[in-house]
Amino acid sequence: MNPRPALSDLPSRFDLVVIGGGITGAGILHEAAAAGASVLLVEQGDFASGTSSASSKLVHGGLRYLKDGQWRLTLESVRERNRLLRSRAGLVDPQAFLMPIYRGMKPGRAVMRMGLAAYDAMGGQWRSRSLTAQQALQMQPTLRREGLLGAVAYEDARTDDARLVLRLVFEAVEAGAVALNYVRVGEVLKASGRVRGVALRDLRSGATREIEAGMVINAAGVWSCALPGDPGGAPTLRPLRGSHLIFPLGRLPLQQAVSWLHPRDRRPVFVYPWEGVALFGTTDLDHGAADPARPEMTRDEALYLMEGLAHQFPDLRLSLKDAISSYSGLRPIVAGGKDQPSAESRESAIWSGPGWIGITGGKLTTFRLTARQVLHLAARQLPALAPRAETPLASATPADSERVRARYGSAYVDWLSRSPWAGDRDGIAGTPYTWGELRWAARREAVLHLDDLLLRRTRIGLLLPQGGAALLDRVAAVCREELGWDSAQWAHQRSRYLELWRLRHAIAP
Repeated sequence: MNPRPALSDLPSRFDLVVIGGGITGAGILHEAAAAGASVLLVEQGDFASGTSSASSKLVHGGLRYLKDGQWRLTLESVRERNRLLRSRAGLVDPQAFLMPIYRGMKPGRAVMRMGLAAYDAMGGQWRSRSLTAQQALQMQPTLRREGLLGAVAYEDARTDDARLVLRLVFEAVEAGAVALNYVRVGEVLKASGRVRGVALRDLRSGATREIEAGMVINAAGVWSCALPGDPGGAPTLRPLRGSHLIFPLGRLPLQQAVSWLHPRDRRPVFVYPWEGVALFGTTDLDHGAADPARPEMTRDEALYLMEGLAHQFPDLRLSLKDAISSYSGLRPIVAGGKDQPSAESRESAIWSGPGWIGITGGKLTTFRLTARQVLHLAARQLPALAPRAETPLASATPADSERVRARYGSAYVDWLSRSPWAGDRDGIAGTPYTWGELRWAARREAVLHLDDLLLRRTRIGLLLPQGGAALLDRVAAVCREELGWDSAQWAHQRSRYLELWRLRHAIAP
């Protein structure tokens, strides 16, 4: 990505302005740029700084949606999961799951096998199987043994959610789009009953600018109803908070994901190996009128999660003191009047008017379908926004499966081969990252704050104790060289980051 342009450098008009830099907005940007449209995306925070860096990081069809009768959503999700495994290999990877079956459990083994058979059929590949209790314990010796009858094994996929958003954004920019983080929509502009553009404010420089647009798409997630000048029509949202805990694999050893029903409310929970740690979640609670910018895990949520872990892995005797970090995100769910949050549909909702489309809800896995659906609707008003025709995907080549190439692009790999810094290939202890990845992100990926670098361009802040505080002196050297921060700027950024980490990611005592 080129250096972040100033508002004054932008053209006065775009075919499309997208509001919101999460997975939905990034998907729309990517599809519109690929179709040849002139498109601008603006995000009031950092790219993926909301829900799209705080998901459960699973790319999945949603077995529980079958139970709720949402067959179409499951079918679409399974097919998109398979497509992402091919098109984003190395960023979206297969994840084996194990679901233990216990005496008296409902649904039982027979029902689970029927559900998984339907799941496999939707994906066009037989990926599930039944296991005896002995086989299950061989795969995961730390499972609760009392009443264990066996297990079912199946396969879904995992990703780095923030990195997926960033690849979509940066690829769109390479195709000619413009994407700006830390730029807020001050007002949606209208004329003669039609949305004609947006008034923007750069939160870093304070500069303002009006931009004309053939269409404006509101993909601001939980903020989608809070835009000044919003022409209306949005559904009522029910923001639901999902919280997660991260543990060292040394304390919670896993060879695959394990999924089970929480003993308190029979909700599905799961734990799986992710980026060298064990990621465990999730809750599903009404966030209510609390600040959407600060979805922090409560003490009650932490205790609920620990109760679920103790139930499934009693011999590990885990406590909150074992956890490295936590994170919470808000799902922008359309209110459907259900009593229980988990019963609400994960389907997206779209509303529109002259020059304007709003989109909210939906799933990480189906972002591409959502983007294409929105652009087909936009093309009724502006044909230039029609997405390009779909083409069949070939399987990924070995080069496409390389982790760094999938996450950072071929330009990074080429740069690293010519890098003059001897230490760039050194790994950052306790993480899957290298110092070269960190330097590249600081240099090329629109980093404005330290948390952009340590919580989204990389996930070091989630993977290391105290958010990686022990590494900050070396990180400071990278930031001084690549971002031009002087001592005062670094001191401010360091203090800001550590306070944010304490509020959003530390484990409550």
